Amino acid sequence: MPVNPEELAFLVDSPVELTDTGSDHPEVEEGMAFCLSGGGYRAMLFHLGALWRLNELGYLRRLTRVSSVSGGSIIAGVLGLNWMALGFDKIGVGRNFDKAVVEPVRRLACRTIDAGAFFRGLFWPGSINSMVIDYYRKLLFGDSTLQELPDDPRFVIVAANVQSNALWRFMKPYMRDWRVGEVKNPQVPLAFAVAASSAFPPVLSPAVLKLDPAVFSKGSGSDLQADAFRRKVVLTDGGVIDNLGLETAWKRYDTIFVSDAGEVIGPQEKPKRGWAGHTLQAVYMIHGQVQSLRKRQLIGSFIKRERKGAYWGIGSDIRNYGLDKTLECPLEKTARLAKVPIRLRRIAPVLQERLINWGYAACDTAVRRHFNGSHPEPPHFPYPQAGVG
Repeated sequence: MPVNPEELAFLVDSPVELTDTGSDHPEVEEGMAFCLSGGGYRAMLFHLGALWRLNELGYLRRLTRVSSVSGGSIIAGVLGLNWMALGFDKIGVGRNFDKAVVEPVRRLACRTIDAGAFFRGLFWPGSINSMVIDYYRKLLFGDSTLQELPDDPRFVIVAANVQSNALWRFMKPYMRDWRVGEVKNPQVPLAFAVAASSAFPPVLSPAVLKLDPAVFSKGSGSDLQADAFRRKVVLTDGGVIDNLGLETAWKRYDTIFVSDAGEVIGPQEKPKRGWAGHTLQAVYMIHGQVQSLRKRQLIGSFIKRERKGAYWGIGSDIRNYGLDKTLECPLEKTARLAKVPIRLRRIAPVLQERLINWGYAACDTAVRRHFNGSHPEPPHFPYPQAGVG
């Protein structure tokens, strides 16, 4: 698409692509969005800690939008489905957060589902992704659909459309790809939306959404409205395009919180040389490079005050935030947490607690340093005995 020269500086500096997607909201408006990155169970638990602290600070109730990809979509789905059960008090703190969110997420983290889905998909009828959907349905979401998500805040579960090379957004009022078109009030199972968003390639991907082309809103979409793109929509992990979940929030709201538990790529003396391991490592490198660019541009936008908000990452050094008082998070310990494999594989309870604690501390420090310095330091971790290692 031709770029107006006056917009070129914004294009270079923006952490999202400057593309006219036909949005009804071309201007940034007041509102608070929370973006949850991908990263398997590791991300799910790290984000759980961040949500825990945001709830204590009263920000959870103030969210306008929750945008998620991959592992972040697992906990976003749990949060959205159980939103009405949180029991917000007069100051905006969800008093039932532990039962409504913490307990189901930790139960799931005690189960390995990726390996089971892989082998069942190989030897039983159905795809590997369909097996992941079945696990999510049995363990978290039952037969709930997108229509059981709340209207406020708006939850956006993001996958990537392999056919159009664009994001596919699952939401309560509609699901859409700006090129292919929009389906209003989708009855898609929540388990399917989360499984599509977390369909990490090549093992858990793709997720195939079969639709009647007639259900698309007339005139919606841009250049790919043909039936071939609407009858079968082939989806993969949303992190392939946007692993921070920024795209669906950045263009709309003026306050953005970003919790990043994506892959942290460091030097490796002995990289894997087998075709499977080497291919996966290359995929991680591609993800990491794209994510690093988005992160730098995001933080630059905060510095230039183009947006309010805060960013925290699983690979951060808490000392770099420059706060005098923080929870004790030595880099040598948090760095080990950042190396927990990106899998949907069982995580031991004590390691779960450390990941939750680290997400809690990272969120607290970033919010107090870059968004609202009036908040006091929390007295302890959610799980004080576990610390971060």
